[in-house]
Amino acid sequence: MKEFVISEVKAETAILVGLITKEQDEEKTKEYLDELEFLADTAGAVTVKRFTQRVGGPSQVTYVGSGKLEEIRQYIADEEDAERPVGMVIFDDELSAKQIRNIEKVLGVKILDRTSLILDIFAMRAQTAAAKTQVELAQYRYMLPRLQRLWTHLERQGGGSGSGGGKGSVGLRGPGETQLEMDRRIILNRITLLKQRLLEIDKQKTTQRKNRGRLIRVALVGYTNVGKSTIMNLLSKSEVFAENKLFATLDTTVRKVVVENLPFLLADTVGFIRKLPTDLVDSFKSTLDEVREADLLLHVVDISHPDFEEQINVVENTLKDLGCADKPSMIVFNKIDNYTWTEKEEDDLTPATKENITLDELRRTWMAKLHDECLFISAKEKQNIDEFREVIYRKVRELHVQKYPYNDFLYDVVEDE
Repeated sequence: MKEFVISEVKAETAILVGLITKEQDEEKTKEYLDELEFLADTAGAVTVKRFTQRVGGPSQVTYVGSGKLEEIRQYIADEEDAERPVGMVIFDDELSAKQIRNIEKVLGVKILDRTSLILDIFAMRAQTAAAKTQVELAQYRYMLPRLQRLWTHLERQGGGSGSGGGKGSVGLRGPGETQLEMDRRIILNRITLLKQRLLEIDKQKTTQRKNRGRLIRVALVGYTNVGKSTIMNLLSKSEVFAENKLFATLDTTVRKVVVENLPFLLADTVGFIRKLPTDLVDSFKSTLDEVREADLLLHVVDISHPDFEEQINVVENTLKDLGCADKPSMIVFNKIDNYTWTEKEEDDLTPATKENITLDELRRTWMAKLHDECLFISAKEKQNIDEFREVIYRKVRELHVQKYPYNDFLYDVVEDE
């Protein structure tokens, strides 16, 4: 009797490629590739190999040099011979249409760049009509300058010129239109339609925000995968989707939260990331209206991440681009339960590095710099959450008294007798 074996679907395998330059040293390139691997994992791909090259800057023709490209091609061929086919090669920067076309000719496998990978994850994560429309708009904007590589029939004419233009030319004589031009026109029309649809969604959301009453708005902002949704669930006692993947949250979620006698609105927003595609920032500006209209920003930071200080800078620069840099804010250092450090040997006289700093030393440093504008918590293990609630209560109350001085629900608690 024949046995039927149900085999698991194998995940696509990927090779990562990055550059070491004057502006981006080896350590920084490793951190970027670590993040790129996390992005690939989130998208459902398994990284099997990394390639880096030390150069002055990316090649305009093939991103990496011809020698390095041949090395990658040989590795793919060897893996193919060993029956371990490589599904794709992912580059850590945005590639031009020319670069993608040239690289594909040599490697013969699917080529992705950081931008297309992020767009793929966004498309996978989008749930609401607004998020799906925003992602589709960003995808078309990304595709438009890269149309040339998508078709093999680019120069085929839609119409012929002259008399007797050949079979099927009746009624089609004229200057003609290439497939590329037709596709570009279709995409431009689609972009216009999506923009109109987003404007309609924005009007609906603006109306919703106006109907929320006289409540202070607090927005959770930060790098992707720092624990914003976990904090949201903790404070609002709701079930917002949260997992250890990049961009788990795309759709802004707003919940009413009450601390003691004080109600306020808490918004969980999409996370930021290094080298975030400009098209995505533009497309998601409507989603980030919650950030623009917030009265208080809680900037959540994963203190266990080795490069959390650069992540802080990425978020602050993005907020500056959104015109939110001057809003009242505080930093919430999350994941203190995951923080690790390495104690220096007594006879080690070299300067201490960031790996040798204890959590207490970090806390004292940041508290001295920001005074009471920062907190250290673990949302997952519920450490220092009572202090977190007290600080939020104090800050929201101050803002509420300034903005809505005649609201009387604040004074229901008898405390001034």
